[in-house]
Amino acid sequence: MTGQERDRRITDVGTLKALAHPLRSALYRGLTIARVATASQLAEQVDEAVSLVSYHLRKLAEHGLIEEAEPQSADGRERWWQRTSDGLRVHDADFRDAPEKAAAHTAASRLFFEQRAQMYRRFLGERAHWSAEWNAAAESSETNLRLTAPELAELNREMLALLRRYDEQGRAAEAAGGAEGRENVQVHTYAFPFRF
Repeated sequence: MTGQERDRRITDVGTLKALAHPLRSALYRGLTIARVATASQLAEQVDEAVSLVSYHLRKLAEHGLIEEAEPQSADGRERWWQRTSDGLRVHDADFRDAPEKAAAHTAASRLFFEQRAQMYRRFLGERAHWSAEWNAAAESSETNLRLTAPELAELNREMLALLRRYDEQGRAAEAAGGAEGRENVQVHTYAFPFRF
């Protein structure tokens, strides 16, 4: 994904709603993992008809979330897709100025959380099939901190910087031929205030 925008910020409700469709979100996640894929390949992953997947890929493209990619095979009939940015960001502040925008942001946030929770539940169900090394490396924890809002913002910036460093390190190793032993790894963090 060299040369692509990192962490594109979604600021309009139309694009947010386009991404917050359950199938479109799953397709975007599939492209995140595959980096480049056809509608047929993605249809197999999400267990949907190719025609339906193609329709939703075009909708994502209309909002600039994905684009056609260079063909990866000699079959000229295949249409390849890739993300237009290396990640997305959605900030609450961009959707607070109208109730319908706030509602769309809340609905999208809930969908994204449910999809992430589903991924973790899947891992838990498949845990016995992963090696002892991967099970020891996997982490689930909860930490309660006493912070100010600026401290929480700084913590989030530092965590994202650390994740980016590992992402870049892994991509560089793969580009140099070091793909052996690498798996897709999800890191979910939720940092939010609460009161009892």
